[in-house]
Amino acid sequence: MSASLRAPVLFAFMAAALAVVGFYQSWSLSLAILNLCLISSIMALGVNVQWGYAGLFNVGTMGFAAIGGVAAVLVSAAPVGEAWSAGGWGLFLSLLAVIGTIIAIVLIRAKMPKGRARGFAVAAAILVGYTLARWAFDPAVDAIEAVDPALSGYLGGLGLPITVSWAVGGLMAAGVAWVIGKIALGLRSDYLAIATLGISEIIVFIAKNEDWMTRGVKNVTGLPRPVPYEVDLQQAPWFLERVAAWGLDPVEASSIYVKLSYALLFAAVLLVLLWLSEKALNSPWGRMMRSIRDNEAAAEAMGKDVTARRLQTFILGSAICGIAGAMLTTLDGQFTPGTYNPLRFTFLIWVMVIVGGSGNNWGSVLGGFLIWFVWIQAEPAGRWMMDVMTMGFGEENPFRLHMIESAAYMRFVLMGLILLVALRFAPKGLIPERTKLG
Repeated sequence: MSASLRAPVLFAFMAAALAVVGFYQSWSLSLAILNLCLISSIMALGVNVQWGYAGLFNVGTMGFAAIGGVAAVLVSAAPVGEAWSAGGWGLFLSLLAVIGTIIAIVLIRAKMPKGRARGFAVAAAILVGYTLARWAFDPAVDAIEAVDPALSGYLGGLGLPITVSWAVGGLMAAGVAWVIGKIALGLRSDYLAIATLGISEIIVFIAKNEDWMTRGVKNVTGLPRPVPYEVDLQQAPWFLERVAAWGLDPVEASSIYVKLSYALLFAAVLLVLLWLSEKALNSPWGRMMRSIRDNEAAAEAMGKDVTARRLQTFILGSAICGIAGAMLTTLDGQFTPGTYNPLRFTFLIWVMVIVGGSGNNWGSVLGGFLIWFVWIQAEPAGRWMMDVMTMGFGEENPFRLHMIESAAYMRFVLMGLILLVALRFAPKGLIPERTKLG
């Protein structure tokens, strides 16, 4: 198959697979899979910008997705006035202490000559600043978390539309990536992977334990939605009239309407990001990034600032992952820090990029669709396969029951097999990187 036909054929295959799910299972399930495919494709696109463009081995995708989720809470949750009254000033004072400490350190380093005295002065500034910050922070947090902890116990957010959090999530992830990149991008690739994985775990740990900000493992539920609620649609006369005219069940139709609305929003974001990524890849900047990826020494010899360019790519890819994280929290309608794990938000995303085609934006999007579709459908397919394989045994046979109960693990087996087969027979992915531009 020619390279020009491969991508349309493979995407048509994915569309047909989703249609089969719609016809033989339910359209509501098909659209639910589609929405998660779209979000996963955006995450894969972010990783591809880092790895496919610049060869950055970032295994901290989970952390940047969690930052996007935190952004959704901080932007869209309703503010808790009583909590602000109880501890708002204390948090503000602790923030002033932190800012004052940073300013003091900068002034000390600028005014004092290098030496032991400057080191002692910096250490003293840090100690004093930390003491003041904790003096104001700890009582404020205790007061905030004591405000109706079963229902709130946190500050809440700004009460803005949740779609605003998509951009905020990208900006927050970009800011954290800048800090990480300034520290870790000078490391060798394997050390960079360890650093990003460790930092992502720290981010999730903070989200799980800082109840005053995210309610921790108690979760933030009831976040506002950018689309109508199913219950409201089922009571809307215009919707009921249209559903009756089409002969559809109002409950199923409302679910399809909501999921389709989400799909249109997510698809619009994906298309915009894909278009921008393609423009960047085919620009002189994109060619420079790939030259750095392929031969860092030669690029540096030609006067390219390798570290600065890698930092740019790291920030851009992380921002895209942050956007996807905010979109995922929007789709769920809640922020649950306990669900962030490396398997879902790092390993699967890397499989999507590798199988789809590293260095090719369309390949990463295809990988996002394919891998998430297989991940979801592997369990019911495995259950059916186990049922067929053990058909000769009795209904209550322990072996049969064990094999059917083990069907859920088929998705892990399939992911490993898909990755091995792809690395053996299509190491460049289903849609390989284009080596010639034009």
